[in-house]
Amino acid sequence: MPMLTPLRNILYAAASSSKAKKPAFGIWNTIASVPVVTTMARTPGISWIVIDAEHGQLNDTHIFTHSALISAAGGGNAVSPLVRIPVAEAWWVKRVLDSGAHGVMVPLVQNAAQVREVVSWTRYPPKGIRGFGPMYTHHTFGGTCTAEEYKNGADNVLVIVQIENKESVDNLEEIAQVDGLDVLFIGPFDLSLSLGVPFGGEAHQSAIARVLEVSHKYGKKAAIYCVDGAQAEIRAKEGFDMISVATDVDMIAKGFANQVAIASGDAGGNPVGSGYNAGN
Repeated sequence: MPMLTPLRNILYAAASSSKAKKPAFGIWNTIASVPVVTTMARTPGISWIVIDAEHGQLNDTHIFTHSALISAAGGGNAVSPLVRIPVAEAWWVKRVLDSGAHGVMVPLVQNAAQVREVVSWTRYPPKGIRGFGPMYTHHTFGGTCTAEEYKNGADNVLVIVQIENKESVDNLEEIAQVDGLDVLFIGPFDLSLSLGVPFGGEAHQSAIARVLEVSHKYGKKAAIYCVDGAQAEIRAKEGFDMISVATDVDMIAKGFANQVAIASGDAGGNPVGSGYNAGN
């Protein structure tokens, strides 16, 4: 089948593989910049980049451009472009998949009915309601293929929903049983706010552990957002299948501030970062 993608290959690697399975590490793109996203795609050891159309400065044109760049720029380091949309609406999913993205991430889902609807937006009839228009997808799926091959292979696009509110936690068992759903991706900051519990506290960690457990119970992949490698290492040891390691704007903020601190002899100070460090 011509549509298998780098991230899907890693997530669904045969259990009999001789090598110990490692999580799929990835990074977060929020900056609308060809040089930035090209540099990101060449990061050793990653298999995916999220193009963040929810909180990033990225519009429809950037989604198409960045999806193609990520697939091409990785070279031998094959990387899948994913897109996080701002809201669960069919037209957003259509645009993302027509850009050639290897998967779509949907934030703030609440129940299984909503997730089933999302899955239907990613599938062609009779499995779903997606319209056929793959003019740009050959840029990211490794060459051209026949319409029938594309239609069949398009079932391999990854469907990722974010578990980041009380409603999704309450409905977790039903959500995890939805056919066509691949990944339950924890948004730890929103989850903390929605549950009304401290970030990193016992109740917060318990909810995260439950998402991991229930995802695997029903054969789904469990993923989580982390702000740095130290957090990601912990989550990898816990058994998460897919883990973010860093965000572009955060790396810039930390990098400049920390190098200036070293130059001024203040390297022992607290590292500077973006607002996502508020939960640390």
